[in-house]
Amino acid sequence: MSAPIIDGKQISQDIRASIQQEVIRLKDHQFQPGLAVVLVGEDPASQVYVKNKEKACHDLGYYSEVHRLPADTSQEALLELVDKLNHQSNIHGILVQLPLPKHIHEKAVIDAIAVEKDVDGFHPVNVGNLVIGDDSLLPCTPAGVIELIKRTGVEIAGKHAVVIGRSNIVGKPVSLLLQRENATVTMCHSRTANIAELSRQADILVVAIGKANFIDASFVKPGAVVIDVGMNRLENGKLAGDVDYESVKQVSGPITPVPGGVGPMTITMLMQNTLVAAKRSHGLA
Repeated sequence: MSAPIIDGKQISQDIRASIQQEVIRLKDHQFQPGLAVVLVGEDPASQVYVKNKEKACHDLGYYSEVHRLPADTSQEALLELVDKLNHQSNIHGILVQLPLPKHIHEKAVIDAIAVEKDVDGFHPVNVGNLVIGDDSLLPCTPAGVIELIKRTGVEIAGKHAVVIGRSNIVGKPVSLLLQRENATVTMCHSRTANIAELSRQADILVVAIGKANFIDASFVKPGAVVIDVGMNRLENGKLAGDVDYESVKQVSGPITPVPGGVGPMTITMLMQNTLVAAKRSHGLA
């Protein structure tokens, strides 16, 4: 029997409907959330992401600015734009689309974004607050992962969660968020010797390693929640996750598909962060 599918599209739509109602209520306070997105260069994937973010802002009633800069934009010019947006009162969230051209130091740009407008959750202060458990703007994909797990109705507290992947964008922060929810967390990576054995112990398995169909049914404990953060393009042009969905769904509990699982949640949580940042700026959070 196949496992229940965690429908990221539907959950994302439900959250956006709640955000939209909140935006309508905020009109009584004479303001709307504002998001500025900065794109440097013409990376095709980044252009798609930026268009999707722009559309989400429009659909939800946000104020939106998109700054499209040529690939040869200097780091100094980009930092000047970030500083301008930091001081712009109608902008509550700033997102600089990554990756940046090689001549620009990503960390310098991330560090330059005002902490209270860092809706990507990448600024060292927000990361530090996440580590120590203080309030912060959370990185969007990890926050989406936690939301998906909660929507299954599975209690996270007391469970053994295994995270495969240790990137700064997903693996590390999702491990911290799972600990915040009182899970016991094991983190696996490319140097983990007994990865399959550890994976089979997971009540909750989160996979973010960037290897198509790496996790098959032999890695999965029967009934485990499986969250696949991977997004890989196969030779035939189709998308595949890091989890071999067809085999794993025969043994797992609730599982995310690819596409249609974690993917839709990332921009939705970005919109949520922007809403939170806007409310805080007006003393409403």
